[in-house]
Amino acid sequence: LVGLSDTALTGYFLEERHLAAINLMAYLLWLFYAIFSVVATGAAALVARYVGARKPAVAQRAIQQSFLIGMLLAVAGAAFGLVFAEPLVGILQLKGPSADSSVRYLYYIMPVMPMVMINAVGISCLRGAGAMVQGLVVMLLVNLVNISVSWAFCLGLGPLPRWGWDGIAFGTACGYTVGGLAVGWMLWRGVHGLRLNVHGFRPNLRLMRRILRIGIPGGLDTMSVVGSQLWFLSVINMLGDRAAAAHGIAIRVESLAFIPAAAFQVAAATMAGQYLGAGLKTKAERSVWAACLIGGVFMSLAGLLFYFRPVALASLLLGPHQKEIAFAAAPLLRTIALAMPPLTLVIVLSGALRGAGDTRWPLAFSLIGLLGIRVPAAHWLALEALHVPLLGARITGLGLGVVGAWYAMVTDLYVRAVLMVWRVRHGGWKDVRV
Repeated sequence: LVGLSDTALTGYFLEERHLAAINLMAYLLWLFYAIFSVVATGAAALVARYVGARKPAVAQRAIQQSFLIGMLLAVAGAAFGLVFAEPLVGILQLKGPSADSSVRYLYYIMPVMPMVMINAVGISCLRGAGAMVQGLVVMLLVNLVNISVSWAFCLGLGPLPRWGWDGIAFGTACGYTVGGLAVGWMLWRGVHGLRLNVHGFRPNLRLMRRILRIGIPGGLDTMSVVGSQLWFLSVINMLGDRAAAAHGIAIRVESLAFIPAAAFQVAAATMAGQYLGAGLKTKAERSVWAACLIGGVFMSLAGLLFYFRPVALASLLLGPHQKEIAFAAAPLLRTIALAMPPLTLVIVLSGALRGAGDTRWPLAFSLIGLLGIRVPAAHWLALEALHVPLLGARITGLGLGVVGAWYAMVTDLYVRAVLMVWRVRHGGWKDVRV
């Protein structure tokens, strides 16, 4: 909801350069979450197993050790982001005023990286324990604060100053701060038999190694996805602000379909981990396929809307002065509409495998699909010419523009869906030791 709200706010009241910048910021925030997923994936898998095995004390220690590791990553990431904000944006091929807006946004977000970490790791652990309602409450609070503050300070409602673009960034920082405090408060008071205490924050190297043994492949999987997406985005940014803005709008509309898929991904991960912890392998697999089936129905319905009403959906996020972007986004939505079933399988099955602690195979599949198919195909399909630095060669591309990049994305999704289905049917994930 935050992403949709920020995009709508930008589309109605700010300029095209801000639309390109808000799209890039969405990817970079995803990157920060991916970094923390190194910890969150391992911690959630252990928490789910130990809760399923009726060992809440060990699950509680796993949460606290995950926060220690996460805080180190958060402080290091914040320092890096503050120092290298401009080069980071430049690498992603965004230039001029759009790049300047992106850098300003980062300067608001970097200081609250510890709170972003507590959100990412804490909510993953709550879900691993089966505390879905508490995680939902926190995310609703984050959304409420973010949306309220962003709109108030962007537009200067009442006596508040009109900060424009800076108001959106400030609202995002406030949302993460409140969310981090809420997660910490919940875990300190106790939830689902898990309660933090001062003594649990003493470093336990053995438990940290277990968290990282599972989390590093899972985190690398998520980071490879985000890194490849950023590379993919850099191809689109080469096509100009109009293409970048259309891509960003289409992604935001598509994210509506992610809501049910993400919900069933969490359900599949939690049930797979807890059933395996209880020794119920058959129920673990059945729960995974049930999540795919139900999630696929919702995703397919969303796909029908994307295919038949793309301009209307894109226009919901844009002011009347941005109609050209809505028409540019329409073919992108029609393209992704054809990939809703494989997208469901990729989202839900990857979550189930990570929830079971089987993090190496999703990493391999991501590398094959993203680096082996999506990124090179996007260069060839979208650009009129591409240079191969190591070979010094120049290859003629098809020059299809941003829609060509989306053709590459759909091809990648179908390949990864087949690989994910193979791994789940193989059954080796049910015997992974955590």
